[in-house]
Amino acid sequence: MTRSSSSPLVRLPSLPSLSSRLSRLSLRPLALAAVLAFGAATAMTASAQTAPYVATDGTLLSVSAESTAKRTPNIATVSTGVVTQAADANAAMRANAEQMAKVVAAIKAAGIAERDIQTSGINLNPQYRYQENQPPQITGYQANNNVNIVIRDISKVGKILDSLVATGANQINGPTFDLDDKDKDAAFDEARRGAIEKAQARAEMYAKTLGMKVRRIVSVSEGGRFAPPMPMPMMAMRMEKAGAAADTSVSPGENSLSMNLDVVFELGK
Repeated sequence: MTRSSSSPLVRLPSLPSLSSRLSRLSLRPLALAAVLAFGAATAMTASAQTAPYVATDGTLLSVSAESTAKRTPNIATVSTGVVTQAADANAAMRANAEQMAKVVAAIKAAGIAERDIQTSGINLNPQYRYQENQPPQITGYQANNNVNIVIRDISKVGKILDSLVATGANQINGPTFDLDDKDKDAAFDEARRGAIEKAQARAEMYAKTLGMKVRRIVSVSEGGRFAPPMPMPMMAMRMEKAGAAADTSVSPGENSLSMNLDVVFELGK
C-alpha cells in the first residue's frame, strides 16, 4: 500500500503587496522630515511674535540724557596694618601678631564697629640676599597683616590715623571717601530726576522744531550709574603752635554720582 506524503506550502507575498510595503517604508522618512520642518517653521513664527512692537501712528523719538548729583562723603575707608621682620618665620609671625593686636585694640577703642573691621591680607615672605654668581640666600622673614576699616565719622579720620601709628601700625593706605547706602540711593534718585527732566526738555525741543507735540513716554531704561571713587587725599601733619603737633589733616572733598537714562517718546500732531 502506497502512502502519499504532502509537504507544507510556503505562501509568498504577491508582488503588489510587496511593492506597497516598500512604498510605505520609503515614505516614512519623508513624513518625518515634513513634521520636523513644520515644527521648525512654527518655532520661528512663535519667536518672531515675541519681538517687542509699539503700535502707534506717531513718530518715536529716542533720547539719552545724563545728570549728576554731588554729595559730601560721609564715610572713609582706610587700610592699615603691621609689617615685622625676624630671622625666622615663627618669630616674624609672633612679633606681627603681638603688634597687630595692639592696633586692632586701638581701632576698637576709636569707636569702629566689628562690622567695619575686615582683614584684607596676611602674608609671610622670605627675605633674600643676592650676590653675583651665587644662589639667593634667605636672610630672614617678613610678616604682614592688614585690615580695612570703615570710619563713619569723617571728622575723626586724622585723629584715628595718628592713634594707629602711635600703637604700632606702620602701614597706612587711604583714605578713600564714599557715601553710605542710604545717602547714595538718595543722590542717584536726584540724578534720575535731573536726567528725566533733561530728556523731556529735549523731546519738547525736537517736537517744537518738527511742528509736533509730545504725546507720551513709551519707555524709560537706565543706561548706567557711575560713582567714581574719590582719589586719596594728601595727608599732612600741620603745626598750630611751635612744637605742638596737630591731628593729621584730611579733606574729604565732594563725590559726583551720575545717572544715564534712555527715554523713548511718542511724537504726533
